[in-house]
Amino acid sequence: MNISDLASAFSKYVPSKALDTCVDWIVDYKIAVRITKSRNSKYGDYRPPADGKGHRISVNHDLNKYAFLLTFTHEVAHLITYNKHKFRIDPHGREWKSEFKRLMTPFLREAIFPRDLVIAIQNYLDNPAASSCSDINLMRALGKYDKRDEQWKLLEEIALNTPFRIRSGRQFIKGELLNKNFCCTCLKSKHKYVINPLTEVQPLQPQHKSSGGLRS
Repeated sequence: MNISDLASAFSKYVPSKALDTCVDWIVDYKIAVRITKSRNSKYGDYRPPADGKGHRISVNHDLNKYAFLLTFTHEVAHLITYNKHKFRIDPHGREWKSEFKRLMTPFLREAIFPRDLVIAIQNYLDNPAASSCSDINLMRALGKYDKRDEQWKLLEEIALNTPFRIRSGRQFIKGELLNKNFCCTCLKSKHKYVINPLTEVQPLQPQHKSSGGLRS
């Protein structure tokens, strides 16, 4: 794939003003980029060269452009940190945090992100975590730019004791807030699970028991 084709293919995933930088990274570091199906546990990952393969980065296909750019930059920071230190450091230690902040800073200066996201990302970059999913304020800010079907809500948006299903099809009843997550009961097993308040859910209609009366 030539650079023009690469830019055309990648343009659907990142803001236009960040496209040239992302393409330069892919070309300069010879990155094999894979767009994957949605993964609840992570938005992206980086794999260093091994078994004859070069640098590999995967990113979930369903992220909005701002979340995709943040995730891709997170993984490129891993790549650069690996090139400098190999496996001698903590993957999400100060070296990676410094690299991630260095890569993100120009994007925050070039009017690529809306103002509310700039503030949320700057706060997150003060001490970035292994996963941006762990920063509720950042995820809430990014979520405003998702395209969601009206049938789907965020868990924090529905009332307590509302039955709902998640994308995998499993069904729960929303319980009380426990620390930062909601304690929900699985309808099938009756086991308790803590679920992130920003999880997309589809509210279900309560099932009413039949009265057993005869119909006329």
